[in-house]
Amino acid sequence: MSSRFRPHVALVLVQVLFGSWPILGKVALRSMSASSLVSCRLTGAAVAFALLQRRITPLLRMPVKDIALLTLCSMIGVVGNQFLYVKGLSLTTVINTTLLSTTIPVYALAVSILFGYDRWSFKRLGGIVLSALGVIYLINPSRADLAFHATAGNLLILTNSLLYAIYIVISKDLFERYGALNVITWIFLVGSVVTVPVGIYALQQENLAAIGINVWAAIVFIILFPTVGAYYLNAWALTRVSPSTVAIYIYLQPLVAFGFAPLLLGENWNSRTLVAALLIFAGVAMVTIRGRSQAVREISEHPEALAR
Repeated sequence: MSSRFRPHVALVLVQVLFGSWPILGKVALRSMSASSLVSCRLTGAAVAFALLQRRITPLLRMPVKDIALLTLCSMIGVVGNQFLYVKGLSLTTVINTTLLSTTIPVYALAVSILFGYDRWSFKRLGGIVLSALGVIYLINPSRADLAFHATAGNLLILTNSLLYAIYIVISKDLFERYGALNVITWIFLVGSVVTVPVGIYALQQENLAAIGINVWAAIVFIILFPTVGAYYLNAWALTRVSPSTVAIYIYLQPLVAFGFAPLLLGENWNSRTLVAALLIFAGVAMVTIRGRSQAVREISEHPEALAR
């Protein structure tokens, strides 16, 4: 396979893996709290990454400014992102969550332009808008819950979307200079400083004896695939394409969920699903065609510019 297409294949796989997380997460949430599940997920992933990347001591010699940036990436892209998402989901609806998540690529494009990884273009913006319209059409805004009690959840999801978009952009430089596996390992290890105490407290409140083997199996799957696999592939792709390109693939997640529905819930695709799929794929194509942005091509052709 051409090296040009590998990041895009990886990003599609990322969305398939991320798309499986809410389904398995629902299984686990029947037996434990959201805090327990998120803590198990992030702490388990930190252990898994540490086992995969055993040579992590060189990162201890990182400059202080890079350690600060890595810590920021951990707090906003892993810890804050996950806790805000799960808490927001518990307060609002799945429909609201999916609709509000369409803001991630827009945020990512704006921040990416600010950091110089992308340049403004009507084509790129048009692709993002087209894919967003596809998601909105698929979900049907008329079914959204606009009641007062959902407002807090909606605000949490919007904040989560902004934090994840910022994470995608600001982590790119670290991944390119230190390697995807190195950096993502440390991001989760730093995050575990927060999640381990939270997890210990949350699990003490659970009836662990009542949690069945199927729930633990679901948690192990969530750790290995929608977390370790997806976060690593996302980080690897970031070293090869622009942040806005990585973000646009998020629009595939609703299609992944609808793809699982016939297998797991007995639901069927309909004309709305097909129209939405065409809009989403057309938007993705508009953003990703011609490969990486000019700013990213310049970085690839002149890597010495990163040595600052």
